[in-house]
Amino acid sequence: MKKIIIGVIREGKVPPDKRVPLTPEQCVKLQTIYPHVQVIVQPSPIRAFLDHEYLDLGIELNEDLSGCDILIGVKEVNIEDLIPNKKYLFFSHTFKKQPYNRELLRAVLEKQVQLIDYEVLKDKSNKRIIGFGRYAGIVGCYNGFLTYGLKHNLYSLKAANKCANRKEVEEELKKVILPKNTKIILTGFGRVGHGAREILGLLPVKEVSPDEFLSGDFDEPVFAHLELEDYYAAKDGSPFEKSTFYKEPDMFKSTFNRYLSKMDMYIPCHYWSEKADFIFTREDLKAEDLRLSVVADISCDIDGPVACTIRPSKIADPIYGYDPISEKETEFKAENSIAVMAVDNLPCELPLDASDHFGSELIREVFPALIKNDTDAVIERGSQTTLAGELSSYFSYLDAYVAGTE
Repeated sequence: MKKIIIGVIREGKVPPDKRVPLTPEQCVKLQTIYPHVQVIVQPSPIRAFLDHEYLDLGIELNEDLSGCDILIGVKEVNIEDLIPNKKYLFFSHTFKKQPYNRELLRAVLEKQVQLIDYEVLKDKSNKRIIGFGRYAGIVGCYNGFLTYGLKHNLYSLKAANKCANRKEVEEELKKVILPKNTKIILTGFGRVGHGAREILGLLPVKEVSPDEFLSGDFDEPVFAHLELEDYYAAKDGSPFEKSTFYKEPDMFKSTFNRYLSKMDMYIPCHYWSEKADFIFTREDLKAEDLRLSVVADISCDIDGPVACTIRPSKIADPIYGYDPISEKETEFKAENSIAVMAVDNLPCELPLDASDHFGSELIREVFPALIKNDTDAVIERGSQTTLAGELSSYFSYLDAYVAGTE
């Protein structure tokens, strides 16, 4: 069987990302599963896993990856670092026509690179098979409770990025003490939402139904996990149909504002379509009976469905305040302000755990199709470009984006 050399590239984005697509142990595991595969790692001073940890397990380090067949990373590759005529796997952030990465996709085409984007890899049921969403939910939900403690002077948690690993994060959660009748809303049921639920499951917070949440007062902290029909309704008054919502979201209106006077914290983990109604607006936040005081916006759609999320925040400074009256940023502890946590690269805060989870998914879900048999066309459907320097048929809609005409 023909030898395949896989290169793990050094992350080049600024600010630096400490995550890796494969841990040292996973490199060994991959070579064991596929004896005709060799993994070579490009040295890096910023990885959560140090160079010697790869060397200690017999993994070759080499600055030059030009001899590799497949190159894998995490974030966007710097244009100057792209090696022509190679297969690359990374998050390119181009399939939604993001203007800031147009030049990257142009360079990928020019250098005849086959770009296999993690974000669009799907199984035969068209369901995403890989991502860092679970750890975005875990870290984002943790940060929400960190923010709540600071906002209301209740307790103080160590920042997630200062914790050694998830185990230490879980130890920190033991400090969380919430007043009776603290009420929390969670939206989203994908990887992100289920990651957030993992944190809620470690806290003394009881789950209640949306109806109970709206009508009741409680002797303990509670949360409700809303389905789409709990906060969207058909504009024509017809019964809610989820399949119709996904196809024609503009036919529905948000009913979320009825929760704003009942909840203390909101944790958005949903996917939102630009065609859908805003979940709540700036006008909604001007209501006199507004109770909402903390938003841990894991979805982080800027100036969009969650009106108080007016900018992303950074790991080093994760919280800002939103003044509903002036619609401006303010000190998050200010009276009547909403404390917003909107870090847009949450998994970076726990790079060891996030990398280990991601690498396990890669080995289980992606490498069989990449190296062995792609019977469900996983790689074909997830390739935005071809080695011929063309957009694949699945991504021909990016033609105008690449040309700069839209």
